[in-house]
Amino acid sequence: MNGSFVPSGAEMLRFLPEIVLTLCATLIMILEPLTKEHNKGLLARISLAGLLVALWAAAVAHANSGPAFQEMLFVDGFATFFRILVIVVGLLTVLASQAYLRREQADSGEYYALVLFSIAGQCVMVTANELIMIFIGLEISSISSYVLAGYLRDDKRNNEAALKYFLLGSFATAFLLYGIAWIYGATGTTNLTEIRRVLANRDIAPSIGLIGTSAALMFVGFAFKVSAAPFQVWAPDVYQGAPAPVSAFLSAGPKAAAFAIFLRVFMTAFEPVAAEWQPVIWASALATMVIGNFAALVQDNVKRLLAYSSIAHAGYVMVAVTTHSQIGTAAAMFYLAAYAFMNVGAFAVVTHFARRGEKYVGTKDMAGLAVRQPVTAALLTVFLLSLIGVPLTGGFFGKFYVFKAALDANLVWLTVLGLLNSAVAAYYYLRIIVIMYFEEPGESVSGLPPLAPGVEAVLWGSAAATLVLGIYPSLILDFAGRSAALVR
Repeated sequence: MNGSFVPSGAEMLRFLPEIVLTLCATLIMILEPLTKEHNKGLLARISLAGLLVALWAAAVAHANSGPAFQEMLFVDGFATFFRILVIVVGLLTVLASQAYLRREQADSGEYYALVLFSIAGQCVMVTANELIMIFIGLEISSISSYVLAGYLRDDKRNNEAALKYFLLGSFATAFLLYGIAWIYGATGTTNLTEIRRVLANRDIAPSIGLIGTSAALMFVGFAFKVSAAPFQVWAPDVYQGAPAPVSAFLSAGPKAAAFAIFLRVFMTAFEPVAAEWQPVIWASALATMVIGNFAALVQDNVKRLLAYSSIAHAGYVMVAVTTHSQIGTAAAMFYLAAYAFMNVGAFAVVTHFARRGEKYVGTKDMAGLAVRQPVTAALLTVFLLSLIGVPLTGGFFGKFYVFKAALDANLVWLTVLGLLNSAVAAYYYLRIIVIMYFEEPGESVSGLPPLAPGVEAVLWGSAAATLVLGIYPSLILDFAGRSAALVR
């Protein structure tokens, strides 16, 4: 560890995306009271520009990979992958939000600033090599997310979503912090590499009971953030009650970042005791898939259905975590990228379709959408088919690589049960397609406005990415495979 506490130029470059996002969010907050009501679009454009610069900064940081700030952060291919992913999710969220916020008469700079602060926290999380840094990044992201969930202050559904998210999230974070305290007491360090070294040395390793308790406490915090069973109960209420663009953001960005730290902690710090924690992850993966898919079967609210769908997809990623292998890590990375595009795209359609006050969010409200807006219905169909895992979509290869990694790890029963769950999921996704194409149009589609430019860009961009990942998966999978070796 470097004895100097003055960061070098290379270390500042490795932290450049977070610096850009923080400065841009702060600038937006400063300009907010100085911007006239009809010029609020300027703040959205500034946030988009900041996110694009942050993307460039992530590439620059990757070109200067290595540790930073007393090895509290480490920029490698794994960190760069998730940095780029959460920033792209942020770009799609801002584009999808502009028309929604204008419609709800809530267009304000603080919304865009909160999105940027949340992404900055996620970037800190995915580059963290220290449990304390993981906690700090998690809190930066979470506090912004709590406020975003209740952004429309006059909407009771938003208030309820924010309150539930905050209270349950605070309890989960407390468990995580207790776990960090226990492992620090047991090993004398919070550095992931050092924890692994201590646990691997049987002569100085603490008792398995102490390690198991700390791992279990930290698992509670991580499982809550990725909405894995049995800590998934918050997700349906929060996704249903939050503004539709915020639900899209929460289902993709924070979830990807949480899985990144989940993988990094359990594949590095707790790697020497993998045999002890693997059965717990196995059981959680199965329960998450079952609860998500079977609960989604009976949902009539599209946002709530997508929330349970999100829980089920967290279960598929948990299967990859259970494999405890480099191939499984690469499969999880690919799956999260494909899932981000198809889920944000599906929520973007809901954002457009719901109208003011989110009046039309029932599955039956989608009846006749293919007649009134055939292109919108076709794009939503692409996203739903990808969520099922139909070939030529990113979702197909995501599930293929996850289950292949599980078979390679001899997790035969988990693979079989996961495939059966995928078959169950096909029902509720296909039900929406049938309603759109084969039922008569009702009041909900009669006054449907044309797609806003931002939403249209999100839909076409997400659909293109979903299809490209389904046809040329190697574009991402090769990089993910090279970046999946987390043990240094």
